[in-house]
Amino acid sequence: MEFLQPATWEEALDAKAEHPGAVPIQGGTDVMVELNFDMRRPAVLLDLGRVTELTGWDPAGDRLRVGAGVPYATVIDALGDRLPGLAQAARTVGSPQIRNRGTVGGNLGAASPAGDSHPPLLAGDAVIEVESRRGIRMIAATDFYRGVKRSALEPDELIRAFWMAPAAGPQYFSKIGTRNAMVIAVCSFAIALYPEERRVGTGIGSAAPTPLRATAAEEFLARELDWDAPLDEAVAREFGALVAAAAAPIDDVRGTAGYRRHALSVMARRTLTWAWRDHLGGTGRSGRGAA
Repeated sequence: MEFLQPATWEEALDAKAEHPGAVPIQGGTDVMVELNFDMRRPAVLLDLGRVTELTGWDPAGDRLRVGAGVPYATVIDALGDRLPGLAQAARTVGSPQIRNRGTVGGNLGAASPAGDSHPPLLAGDAVIEVESRRGIRMIAATDFYRGVKRSALEPDELIRAFWMAPAAGPQYFSKIGTRNAMVIAVCSFAIALYPEERRVGTGIGSAAPTPLRATAAEEFLARELDWDAPLDEAVAREFGALVAAAAAPIDDVRGTAGYRRHALSVMARRTLTWAWRDHLGGTGRSGRGAA
């Protein structure tokens, strides 16, 4: 196995152009697991750990541009007040040591349907910045996931950053696992409220071949919610049912399809209730999640 360690982003792009089959590695929390269990044996590993251009974040107009190498710990500590849904998801990733190494960029690169960052990225209308020697592409999160562990990345492209607007309203993330932390999701759900636009964003994880939005559920809330009134329980229940209907889960060792659909309906109803409480309370943003 050839091991490449570019020192700059330009060198990384050159290496990926020369070795399109090279597997990028940043924190290694996905790639190293697969190597250790002999699930894959790439001819070339492309270590991006020395590329400092990936490790920063900055305001960019009305959005935040977050480098692909920014670890989960920084998302929690430095960005938690602006990206609360993503920060809640980051808190459920592994142990503190893993949160210091793992990155949202790595989660995107792996494109596992169970990745914890995907639902809040979908609910938050994230855009993924990818680059190759052919140029830069901006890919909406809704278009990024193409299949189980498959993404819209071309072989010569690398993920440089993701873009998200700071929370316009309450956001929540919820995850079902066999314990509260350090566990892969049986299923997960994220919600983001946009009070000014009178709409709701959603994201479903680990309940279909790809992470996905519950678009019918979003359209239902856009029609039915009275943004100045208490949440109607019947609306919340129907929202949960539509979220469950949007999923396409399977039976596996972590849970049955039926259990996943039931759990999604409960998480959707609960997170909407929590977010609505914050919305009417005027807190605007949220800091609580559930696992």
